Amino acid sequence: MSRTLRLDALAYGGDYNPDQWSEDVWHEDVRLMREAGVNIVSLPIFSWPQLEPEPGVYDWGWLDRILDLLWSNGIAIDLATATATPPSWLLRAHPEMMPMDADGRRLEFGSRQVYCPSSPIWRENVVRMARAMAERYGDHPGLAMWHVSNEYGDHVSRCWCPESARHFRRWLQNRYGTLEGLNEAWGVNVWGQRYTSWDHIETPKKAPGPGNPTQLLDFERFSSDAMLELFQVEIDVLREVTPDVAVTTNFMSMFRDLDYWRFAEVEDVVTDDAYPEPADPISHVGASLNYGLMRSLKDGQPWLLLESSAGATSWRDINVPKAPGKIRVESLQAVAHGSDGIMFFQWRQARYGQEKFHSSMLGHRGEKSRSYRETTALGNELARLEPVRGTRVRARVALVVDWDSWWGSSAIESLPSQRLQWAQQARAWQRAMYLLGQPVDAVRATGPFDAYDVVIVPNLYISDAAQATALTAFAEAGGTVVVGPFSGVVDATEKVFDGGAPGPFRNLLGIEVDEQWPLDDGVAESVALGVATHPATIWTEWIEADADVDVHARYRSGELDALPAVTARAAGEGTAWYVSCVLDDAGMAAVFRDVLSGAGIPARDRVDVHLDAVTRSSADTDYTFVLNHGRDPLTVDVPAGARDLLSGETTGATLTLPRFGVAVLETPRTGAVPFVTPTPTID
Repeated sequence: MSRTLRLDALAYGGDYNPDQWSEDVWHEDVRLMREAGVNIVSLPIFSWPQLEPEPGVYDWGWLDRILDLLWSNGIAIDLATATATPPSWLLRAHPEMMPMDADGRRLEFGSRQVYCPSSPIWRENVVRMARAMAERYGDHPGLAMWHVSNEYGDHVSRCWCPESARHFRRWLQNRYGTLEGLNEAWGVNVWGQRYTSWDHIETPKKAPGPGNPTQLLDFERFSSDAMLELFQVEIDVLREVTPDVAVTTNFMSMFRDLDYWRFAEVEDVVTDDAYPEPADPISHVGASLNYGLMRSLKDGQPWLLLESSAGATSWRDINVPKAPGKIRVESLQAVAHGSDGIMFFQWRQARYGQEKFHSSMLGHRGEKSRSYRETTALGNELARLEPVRGTRVRARVALVVDWDSWWGSSAIESLPSQRLQWAQQARAWQRAMYLLGQPVDAVRATGPFDAYDVVIVPNLYISDAAQATALTAFAEAGGTVVVGPFSGVVDATEKVFDGGAPGPFRNLLGIEVDEQWPLDDGVAESVALGVATHPATIWTEWIEADADVDVHARYRSGELDALPAVTARAAGEGTAWYVSCVLDDAGMAAVFRDVLSGAGIPARDRVDVHLDAVTRSSADTDYTFVLNHGRDPLTVDVPAGARDLLSGETTGATLTLPRFGVAVLETPRTGAVPFVTPTPTID
């Protein structure tokens, strides 16, 4: 069954906490919401104690009144199950619910998410609360979607308590079947770690030395699965009581601790909380990778930006506000990259509590606040983009996102270097593609890849034959594959492949890694690529290439001088590349420029990190978003005769965007994805 957000417009609004305010404020809120163009709000996310002040004693009256008030004013509700954090009476009755850290300390009440994800008491109670919410409000006409919990794993993604240990043992028994199977998988003959009873296995607490790599990896997998189980028990109740209502939980962009591929499989709508750093002038580059993941989690289906900031956050060491115009350009960037709406945390800025300094649509100065003026203008402007709703982003490049390799490269303590990690590699490779003008989707390592011309694999430390088979088939059918360093190293049980890296990719790539050669801090080696040289830092490799492999770049300094650094090999109708080192942005852009050229994909000759261009398409129309994230005007080449949905004007062959400017160009859809590049300057 296909379930979607019940809203016939691009979503606009934010989190709303009416229980923090007197009821006379509610009517003022609704008036101002309508003025700002708000059509949906999320509530009551943290209100369990207000809804059930004592066990089994409910106070629904205030929630009934605010839901009716909102809906009577045309404002729909992303209705939370109120299970984001437990009430104090539940914790004091069941202190064993409280999570425990790796040092064996219980985490106390006084913040949020004070629960062990594996606790059966907690699970019983969230099911009970979700059922109560669904039975009371499942038929409310304003219900647009169910919002389960809030930002799973934000504060507690792993728990080391006795209940988690029991759950971990059950998970391991299900994975390995027998104790001997576990001992074999974990390689226990090293350092005398053989287990003779399941009861001897604990969560991997702090140990005298480096922990067992497979145990650490399995604990990462288990912890993600335990949280997914917690999500699933609420979904089951909501589907039972309200089978036609869409369900979501808000993700946290590119979040290490939870495998969002698996979470997205069980929900209906992907939603994301995005908080780019206002003090970082290129935070939008990383945001574009986050959004590429969000739109890819459900095969290109539009997603929803469920939280963002209208200014400063409250949880960074230094919380810098957004400059005037930044709210608009960053919000519209999310729409450009596939979001069917813009929502903020939160509607009205709090007067007390941990988030009282977090910006909101309606700031402490009320209607006079800059955030209200800017978000009101944005809300009213958003209606002009209604034709974009439901369209999908067009991308020719995909990046492999693999949580096993992310966990393996960051949780394992006994690696050649702790500085080569999946996330940093992924962001660096996406950044290079961004500079060249190519938006990047996300894919699993097993595909499907048929929608793309190029698949880039920044790192696949943990790999298997199925992944190698899928990538090989893609290349042989005419695709281009680019694999990064420290890939194909170990299998799913952390065992090095026979013959070493790149393991199952050996035949595809035509190379063998003789030695990983990490570099110390401050050390850089030179890599010659054409007539230019580029620095390699953090990581290099001694590789041996087969005779049919083209050496695209060589090391030109250090112990690896003259050895291959970047290779390419024909694979059927396509090409397989291998990059054995960590290059700077210019070096990766140079490699990818050649990759894109070979695949027949355009790349910008002039790069501007402030230019973001991405196309969303319907069956017959392209909507190309052109965004200037910089503080200086930016002139770009665009399709002549396009209509800008925001200004209503028709473009010429060039378009000049002011500081933080945005245009959305409507053109008939063609076979080629529209390509936007900075206009050459005339000296």
